[in-house]
Amino acid sequence: MKLVMAIIKPFKLDEVRDALSAIGVQGLTVTEVKGYGRQKGQSEIYRGAEYAVHFVPKLKLEIAVDSEQAAQVTETLRDAASTGQIGDGKLFVLDIEQTMRIRTGETGAEAL
Repeated sequence: MKLVMAIIKPFKLDEVRDALSAIGVQGLTVTEVKGYGRQKGQSEIYRGAEYAVHFVPKLKLEIAVDSEQAAQVTETLRDAASTGQIGDGKLFVLDIEQTMRIRTGETGAEAL
């Protein structure tokens, strides 16, 4: 099993969720996060005054999938979340050692 983590722009959430649902992903977790990458934040103008935003708001998605589905999920995420601009985000794929559904006690792929 794999855990696919994606950092994306907030306005792309609906498009990403629809694309993942279309390939059979049954659930995901979304967290509001702030951070910066290579751009080190950005400058914005508010009421005529320029100020620096050091931490850019993003969304972090966490999707647990079967190992065979991980490549398809990452491709779908990349295609749906891309704007072609700086700050589109990152994808991380991690191994899951164990999974258990709390309500039933199911483990492994059945718990997903």
